[in-house]
Amino acid sequence: QVQLVESGGGLAQAGGSLRLSCAASGSVISNGVMGWFRQRPGYQRELVATVTDAGTSNYADSGEGRFTISRENAGNTVSLQMNSLKPEDTAVYYCYRKQWSRSSGWSEYWGQGTQVTVSS
Repeated sequence: QVQLVESGGGLAQAGGSLRLSCAASGSVISNGVMGWFRQRPGYQRELVATVTDAGTSNYADSGEGRFTISRENAGNTVSLQMNSLKPEDTAVYYCYRKQWSRSSGWSEYWGQGTQVTVSS
């Protein structure tokens, strides 16, 4: 099992910045991807950004140019720097990890979610 513990989030004004971090622990295997999804009120959960263990990042159009995903701590921590925030960025943000092992195949894990609220 992998545990994902999120930190950061909170309240920001439009145009401001917030930083989210997520620490992975447990049976972390260096063959996967970590990232962030979000769920806005009335919408389904959607991709924000991901980064593979090899360092390749991917962004949803909504965050391109404003959000930056990075990995630290030998890859066990993933952070999301969010700049130029908009009210429509208001959502619960979830940390995500997907990894492969020969014994279990692909496994997915989710954090508990952290609220981001952007006021206009």
